[in-house]
This record gives sequence, structure tokens and C-alpha cells, in this order.
Amino acid sequence: MSIDLKNDRIIRALLRQPVDTTPVWIMRQAGRYLPEYRRIREKAGDFMALCKTPELACEVTLQPLMRFDLDAAILFSDILTIPDAMGLGLSVIEKQGPRFSHPVRTSTAINKLGVPDPETDLRYVMDAVRLIRRELDGRVPLIGFSGSPWTLATYMVEGQSSKTYSIIKGLLYDEPNTLHKLLETLATSVALYLNAQISAGVQVVMLFDTWGGILSPRAYREFSLKYMKAILEQLEREFNGVRIPVILFSKGIGAMVKEVAETGCDAVGLDWMQDISSLRKKLGDKVAIQGNLDPAVLYATPDVIKAEVAQVLEDFGAGCGHVFNLGHGINPDIRPEHVKVLVDTVHEQSMPYHKVG
Repeated sequence: MSIDLKNDRIIRALLRQPVDTTPVWIMRQAGRYLPEYRRIREKAGDFMALCKTPELACEVTLQPLMRFDLDAAILFSDILTIPDAMGLGLSVIEKQGPRFSHPVRTSTAINKLGVPDPETDLRYVMDAVRLIRRELDGRVPLIGFSGSPWTLATYMVEGQSSKTYSIIKGLLYDEPNTLHKLLETLATSVALYLNAQISAGVQVVMLFDTWGGILSPRAYREFSLKYMKAILEQLEREFNGVRIPVILFSKGIGAMVKEVAETGCDAVGLDWMQDISSLRKKLGDKVAIQGNLDPAVLYATPDVIKAEVAQVLEDFGAGCGHVFNLGHGINPDIRPEHVKVLVDTVHEQSMPYHKVG
């Protein structure tokens, strides 16, 4: 454990060590639901400019910690930084999402892709990490992240978000070797990127496999899980003598969570469609569990939020190995005061689950 951390709850929980109260952070905790974020976003001019300006990315990363008693900061960035660095022409359109002007859909286009150098092509991310670590001054750990190869590939092939994923699924079934080539390049890129984040100062890393759940179980194993395992094998799991926990989050994969837990990760993230109680029994002491409140609960009244938080804590039960989070990212129209209710309730109501003796 790093001696410079004033609050190391989340790292202890991810490593299944005792804590005094369940740690909590929120996916997309720095974002549009905060008025102070919206002001910085307007100042930056566009989303990618905000991501690529380390001083602004640092300010946005720290904003939620000024409001809420969170147990971690998460680097403000985007999962599509790697394909952007590959020259695919990324733009993020307000209320529409990401667009690539040069999607890759042929073996010729995919074979031309290079592996970005994290300290040159993605230097702005590393500079942001170094700045955030300095500004945090050991208050809480900093989480770094990347999209999984499969999730990055969906955007790179489709060119944008999709409801059917017909283009990439067509590639998967018609030209699996071509898709494997893309995923191999991305796995190498993601491993280098995350290792560079670790060297720059992140203390936890997370892989977001947002679209793993659109695959059949067989295809999930071959085109998603296989490449997350490959990344884990290349990651620096210890830096300067300190363990770097790794969280894998695949949304919508149902019973496949057990196979995720067997990859060698330290924790699995659960979406809100999973039963945390039965999965804890199934996974045993293999990994920690992160999750898994339905994000829509935050639209409810404070009393309902407290009750739903209490239910998740009760479902997990006593003992170590739980990091409280939503089952996916926070919605942009959530009231910040409801987030405070969630965070404070987790800390207050989880203490009895961690009493020894």
C-alpha cells in the first residue's frame, strides 16, 4: 500500500482487504450533471478540446471531490483516445455522440493502423494524470482507464454509436481474421496506454467493455474476453512496489461474469441487471465486486435512494471486497444533491458490515 494515500479504502477493497466502510465512486462522476462541469465544457469549446487540455481535464476530474466524499477520482478522458490517435478523425457531437470520419472496414485499412505511442501521440493524457496526482496530493487514489479492444472496435468499424452493430458483426462473421487483426492491434495499444498511465501515476486501472453484451457467449469469449485477458498479461500489476488493482467491466453479459472473474483481474464490475448476492456466492473469494445500483434510482426521492443503497449493501453482505458504484454511468440530468445522498448513505449504512468480532 502506498504510504502517501490519506484514504486507501478503494485499493484495500479491490484487493479484498478489510476496510472501515464500503468505498464508493461513480462511473462518469465528472460530467454533465454538474453545473461546474458544464461551465468548463463551454470554456473549452468542445469535448475533445476539454480532454486534450491537461489543466482543464484536471479541474474537471477534481470537481466531484469538492462536492462529495468520494473514495476515488477517475481521470477525465474518453475511451476513444486510442482510435483518435490512430488518425480516424474523431469528433464528439453534442447530444449525438462520437463520430469517426475515417472508419476502418477492410483488411487494407486495418493493416495500415499503427500502435500509438502513449508519451507522444497521447501525451496530453499522461500530462493530465501527472497533474491530477500532484493536485490530489494523496487525498484519494486516481483511477485510469481504457475501452476494451472489442468496444473500441465497434466505434472504429461502425464509425459511430449503433443500435444494430450490423457492420462490425458482418465483419465478425464474414471476415473473422480481419477483425482479429484489428483486435490484436488494439490489445497491444491498450496495454501500452494503461502501462503509461500507471507510470504517470494512476493507482487503479479499469477496462470498460461497454458493448461486450451485444455478443453471443461464444463470440464474447473469442472477440472480447480473449483480448482483455491478453491485456492483463501485459499490464504492470505492480509499480514502485505497490500493487495496481485492475477492474474489468463488461456490460450486459449475464452469466459470463464468472469467466471474467477467471481472467486474473482483481475486481469485476456488475451492471444493475445482475444479482450481486448470488454472484458473490458464485465467485467466492476470487475477486472483489464493484457495483451495482441502477443509475435510474438517482431520479427518485432521497428516501428511496437511501433504501435502494441499503438493499445493495445488504445483498452484498458483510465482509471485504465490495466497491459501491452504479451499474453504469450516471445520467446527465441527475440532481447533484441526489448523488450526495448516495455517497453519504453508502458510508453511513455500510459500517456495520465491516465490524470485526
